[in-house]
Amino acid sequence: MDRSREIADFLRSRRARITLGQAGLPGDPRGRRVPGLRREEAARLAGVSTEYYTRLEQGRATNPSSEVIQALCEALQLDAAEREHLADLLARPTSARRAPARPQRVREGLHLMLRTLEHVPAFVLGRRTDVLASNRLARAVLTDFDALPARQRNLARYYLLDPQARERTGEWERIAAETVAMLRLEAGRYPQDRQLADLVGDLTLRSPEFTTWWNDHHVLRRTHGTKHYHHPLVGDLYFAYESLQPPGDSDQTLCVYNAEPGSPTHQSLQLLSSWTAPEAQPAPHHPAPDSSA
Repeated sequence: MDRSREIADFLRSRRARITLGQAGLPGDPRGRRVPGLRREEAARLAGVSTEYYTRLEQGRATNPSSEVIQALCEALQLDAAEREHLADLLARPTSARRAPARPQRVREGLHLMLRTLEHVPAFVLGRRTDVLASNRLARAVLTDFDALPARQRNLARYYLLDPQARERTGEWERIAAETVAMLRLEAGRYPQDRQLADLVGDLTLRSPEFTTWWNDHHVLRRTHGTKHYHHPLVGDLYFAYESLQPPGDSDQTLCVYNAEPGSPTHQSLQLLSSWTAPEAQPAPHHPAPDSSA
C-alpha cells in the first residue's frame, strides 16, 4: 500500500464531504466547482498552516503530534473509526506494524463459547475478516465455512464473491459495502500485510462493486447493529448482532446474532437447529444382569 497516496486520498475524501455550513464557515458567493473544504480552510479549522496541512495531505509531514492529529479529526468531523484510521495512516512506520506476526488461533475457551451459544449463530472473525471458527447455526444461516478451503473462509469473500450471499443477505449492498470498509480500516493498521493485499487484489478483479467502495475510503469498526437473511428453508431471519473483542487477541472479534425470545426468528432458528442437528448416536447396549446367577 502506498502510504503517502492513502493519506492524501483519505484526507481529500473527508474534506470533500464537509460543506462550509457544516464547518461553521461563511458561504462562498462565487460558488465552487468542487464540493467541500479547500486545503486552506481545513488548515485554518485545524489550527495549522496551509503549508503544513499540504505536507500532511501529501504524506510528507513525518510523525505529527497527537495534538495535531486530534485537531485534524475535529476539523474534518471524523467518527471513531475514521480517527483510528487517520492515526494509523499518520503513524511512524515500524517493523512491528509492517505485518501481522503470526497465524491466528482461536483458544479452546472461545470454541467452547461457540458451542454454548448453540441457540443463535455465532462466529469468530480474525484479521482480513477471516472466519476462524463458527458454530452450527452460523454455518446454516450464512454458509458452511468449515467445508471451504482455508483460504476461502473469509467474510468479505463470502459477501462479495458467493452468489448465494446476494440471495440470502437482506440489504446486501449495505452489508457488502460495510465489509469493504472493515478491510479499509485494517489496511491502514497493517499496510504491509501481504495476505490482505492479495485479498484486495482478488476482490478487485472478481467483484464489480469492490473498486468503487474501496476508493470511497470509508472505514468501519463493526460493533453492533441489525442483519436480515432469507434462508431457503425457514424464510426471513432478523437479528440484532453484537461484535465483541475477546481478551488476549485484539485482532479477533466474537460475533453473535441474537434473536428476541419467542419471535418468529427465534422459532425459525429452533426449527433450523433441529433440521441441521447431527444424528444422535445410539446409546450403548448393556445386557441385563443374569438373574439366575
